[in-house]
Amino acid sequence: MGTTVQEMRLKNFIGGMWQASQTDQVLPVPNPATGELLAEVPLSTAADVDRAVRAAREAFESWREVPVVERARVMFRWRELLVQRVEELARLVTTENGKTLDDARGEVWRGIEVVEFAAGMPTLMQGYVSPQVSRGIDMEMVRYPVGVVAGIVPFNFPMMVPMWMMPIALAAGNAFVLKPSERTPLTSMRLVELAMEAGIPEGVLNLVHGGKEVVDALLTHPGVDAVSFVGSQPVAEHVYRTAAAAGKRVQALAGAKNHHIVMPDANLEGAVHAIRNSGFGSAGQRCMACSVVVAVGSVGDPLVEALVEAGDRMRIGNGLEEGVELGPLIRAEHRARVVERIHQGLAEGAVMARDGRDAMERLPQGFFLGPTILDRVNPEMTVAREELFAPVLSVIRADSLEEAIGVVNRSRFGNSAVIYTESGAAARMFRETVQAGMLGVNVGVPVPMAFFPFSGWKNSFYGDLHATGRDGVEFYTRKKMVTSRWFGGGR
Repeated sequence: MGTTVQEMRLKNFIGGMWQASQTDQVLPVPNPATGELLAEVPLSTAADVDRAVRAAREAFESWREVPVVERARVMFRWRELLVQRVEELARLVTTENGKTLDDARGEVWRGIEVVEFAAGMPTLMQGYVSPQVSRGIDMEMVRYPVGVVAGIVPFNFPMMVPMWMMPIALAAGNAFVLKPSERTPLTSMRLVELAMEAGIPEGVLNLVHGGKEVVDALLTHPGVDAVSFVGSQPVAEHVYRTAAAAGKRVQALAGAKNHHIVMPDANLEGAVHAIRNSGFGSAGQRCMACSVVVAVGSVGDPLVEALVEAGDRMRIGNGLEEGVELGPLIRAEHRARVVERIHQGLAEGAVMARDGRDAMERLPQGFFLGPTILDRVNPEMTVAREELFAPVLSVIRADSLEEAIGVVNRSRFGNSAVIYTESGAAARMFRETVQAGMLGVNVGVPVPMAFFPFSGWKNSFYGDLHATGRDGVEFYTRKKMVTSRWFGGGR
């Protein structure tokens, strides 16, 4: 007996129950590697959002009173449930996103690391006291949860990015409404199920599927106190402006154009391996992916030759198959936009060093694009300036480190930057002068661990407090400053 339409259609999770949305509009959720229909996601309404926020608001009043040590124990239980299901979750990520199983496993563990960090909330929420700041007067700082938090997440990390938000927010005593990507909703649903199994009370954690109507409803709903967003730059700016105008606390992580500088003294084999994994891993669909390679001096020709050879050796296909190193892009329309950008780059004067468009014909059942390398790119070209979110590298030539850093700093983005060198002086100059928030020295994907902030600069971030680490704790808590005097007691 086949799956019915009703079984294929996903439900929202509100007040501890899976509930059908109040909409008839749905979008298909295909497997990007095969085109197979996995589910239909509802484009929920503002009324659905209102029900979720009301449920969260009501549940928050009791959840905030649960001792922080008990909330931490829920995190420990959640962590154990996730660890027991690493392979299940990785296969789910690969099925709906397309990335390889190795990439998906790494993503799952990155998400678990945030739960481990959040389990330390009894210490992380500690305030501090200064007795006798004046005669007979003491002063203390005490932390409290913000209230109801909305999390709006992208398709490219359906496990890790929701976990940047939910564990820290929940352990700090907040209630949460998650809006998964309509392109990859299944992993988020499983995470919610496991959170409830771990002991999150009904109403504290809710999930609403949808698109722009749901996003805008969350940004403006008076019952939402804070909004955490990860996604493209134009949407991040909209989220920041709209939610801030509505009086909400906002962190909005946006797009990127990450530059990797390769110096003449770099270990070429190590640099090529790192750039290959950074630029082509997860099909280039991550905000920390290498997008522009800046080759300094004589390293240009051997570097491009080695990158082309590395791309030639990559096996492209369904990420569920062993040995596959490069999966598909998320949708056919996204691939079409990327191909249009490649054509534009060539028209503007770039030289095709490796053409990955042949994968479109060899693997017609999915949304594949092979490793693509454009050489002799000018910093003013569109492919050098705009985020492509694809396995496409643009190679720019520079005569000096100073010129290379200048190329990086001209970008309107500032998420990450990397240098490959054996010179401490060059690495230090890079660290001190490059305008990006997350830097790598001979490290291709310099993603901070969960106890550090994910700290993009410029148009890669809107807000003041970054995701994860102590910034995350600061974002999901409010401070009270208490000044006390006790007449007739003490000194």
